[in-house]
Amino acid sequence: MNNHPIIEISSDKTRLDIDFIHAFLTNAYWAKGRSKEAVIRTIDHCLCFGIYLNGQQIGFTRVLTDYVVLGYLMDVFIDEKHRGKGYSKRLLKAIFNDPALVCIENWTLKTGDAHGLYEQFGFKVITDTEKWMTRKRL
Repeated sequence: MNNHPIIEISSDKTRLDIDFIHAFLTNAYWAKGRSKEAVIRTIDHCLCFGIYLNGQQIGFTRVLTDYVVLGYLMDVFIDEKHRGKGYSKRLLKAIFNDPALVCIENWTLKTGDAHGLYEQFGFKVITDTEKWMTRKRL
């Protein structure tokens, strides 16, 4: 009998466990208090990936992109009880190797605590900040 875990990564939005995603995000430092309706809206407007262990969702990320110039990686997470097993790396590898995304020229993201993970995939801290601008809702 084979007891190896089955890991799947899928961009099929119909497989996403919205309640699981919302429960995690609304408590995450970067999405604190985000409503379920807001989570659904972000999913509707992005390319999303779920990672599944034996059919149960254990992680998520979404990519906001034009499929050529920019890919913005957002809401990347692995459920706390499944961390430390390489699942985030598998998820990121799947995203960066996805045929729809391999041509993207510039990837960007914001993180407060996972610099080491993203550096393994070629991300660097932005040093030419004078070129970047941001606008917050007034």
